[in-house]
Amino acid sequence: MNNTFLSVAQIIVSVLITASILLQAQGSGLGSSWGGGGETYHTKRGVERIVFIFTIVAIIAFFVLSMANLVSQIQK
Repeated sequence: MNNTFLSVAQIIVSVLITASILLQAQGSGLGSSWGGGGETYHTKRGVERIVFIFTIVAIIAFFVLSMANLVSQIQK
């Protein structure tokens, strides 16, 4: 039961990470994907900063869930 909860939580967090990373996309096209289009620097403000911090927290939560899932698998 505990292992199922960890797996479902891990899937939900992974979907949230994917969505938050896609929300942060700034450029379009292959040029920006390979390093082009980043000639200017700007600070993150407002919603952009909140999404950025949420992404970091979600990645940490995913890591913790992964380690907990691994430990629960080893104990069985």
